[in-house]
Amino acid sequence: MIHNGMDKLADIEGFAQAYVAYLGLPFPIFLSYVAAFTELIGAPLVMVGLFTRPAALGLFSTMCVAMYHHIKVAGLSLPYLELSAIYAASFLYFAINGPGLFSFDALIANGIDTSALSAKAKKVMRLDKTSKGSGVIEKSEVSVK
Repeated sequence: MIHNGMDKLADIEGFAQAYVAYLGLPFPIFLSYVAAFTELIGAPLVMVGLFTRPAALGLFSTMCVAMYHHIKVAGLSLPYLELSAIYAASFLYFAINGPGLFSFDALIANGIDTSALSAKAKKVMRLDKTSKGSGVIEKSEVSVK
């Protein structure tokens, strides 16, 4: 997605005429910049899991417009539509479900702890010593006589 955003910025007026104005959308130059920066900034944010839901929603919207453009130009021809649809489905997944346990969003939500893993991630990985069945016996559990 990053390279798509860079391609749009390289010829913003050409992109605006060929894609945005062709679809009849208002403010083609402005919307072209919005699409370019959404792809340029949103893709790395989804990749590292920071502000994942808003970034994925923006990228999903961009891919919906791309799918509409492909349908309008080539009909339901799969070679043109397929990649945009796959990207749209992927971004919709992240927009609905969020980034997951190993992301900056999870660290921020649970507070950054010293081990750099969220509390939920520790339980999943069974690194949390307070969970049942961990096999670790605390000193307070052993009576010494």
